[in-house]
Amino acid sequence: MTEEHASLDAALEEVIAAARSHLTAVKAADGRVDDDDVWQAYVTLNNNSYAYDELLLEAFGEVTPWDVESIDPDEVEGQLGGIPTVDGVEVRDAHPHVISVRQRRDYRVPSVMALVRRAEEARTEVNPEEIGGPVETVGEAVLELLQAGDGSLSALDVPELEPLDGVVMVSEVTTALDLEVFEEHDSHGPFRPAGEDRLVGRLDEHPFLPSDLDDEVDVEDGEVEDEDGEARPGA
Repeated sequence: MTEEHASLDAALEEVIAAARSHLTAVKAADGRVDDDDVWQAYVTLNNNSYAYDELLLEAFGEVTPWDVESIDPDEVEGQLGGIPTVDGVEVRDAHPHVISVRQRRDYRVPSVMALVRRAEEARTEVNPEEIGGPVETVGEAVLELLQAGDGSLSALDVPELEPLDGVVMVSEVTTALDLEVFEEHDSHGPFRPAGEDRLVGRLDEHPFLPSDLDDEVDVEDGEVEDEDGEARPGA
C-alpha cells in the first residue's frame, strides 16, 4: 500500500469516527436547539469530510458528493448564536433579559363537521400509519391541526376556521417560564403576568374578511372620495 493510499484510508476512518461522534451528540441533545456539543461535532465532521474530499481529488481526480467548505475551529463559538468569547473567555451581557411573547387568536367555526374532517385529513397526511381515536370535538380538531403544523398558528389558516380578533403582547420578565410549576390542565397560570413583568407593547390583530367590502361606499366611475368619504368628481 502506498503512502498516498494510507493517507486516504486514514482520512476516511476519521470521517467515519466523526460521523459516529456527531450522531452520539445529536442523540444526547435530543432536539435541543443550538447544542454546543452538536455544533462542535458538526464542525469536526465537516472538516474531516473536506480533508478526505481534497485528498481524493488530489490522488485520483475524484470527488465525493459532499459539497462542504472548511470551517475555522477558532471561529466556531458564536456561529450559531452562541455565547461570544474573547481570548477563550465567555463574554456575557451584564444585563441579560428575558422576553415573553403571549398571543391569543380567536376563530369562528362555521361547520364543526367540516373542521373535524379537515383535522382527520391532516392527521392522515402527517402519520398515515397512525391509528388513533376519532376526532370528536372542535378542540380536538384544532389541536390536531396544530400538531400537524408543529405548533405553528399558520396551521389554522384553513377555510374551516374564520379568524376573529387576536392580540400579541410582548413583555420583559424577570423569570423565564417554568412549565413544571403548573398543572397540566392549568390554562391560566402560564399566561398570567407576574407583578414585576413590564409590558413593552401590544399588537391588535383585526382580520380582513370579504364581508368588510360590503361596508365600503360605492363610488361611481369618474369619481373619487375626499377625506370625509364624500364622492367628488375626479380630475
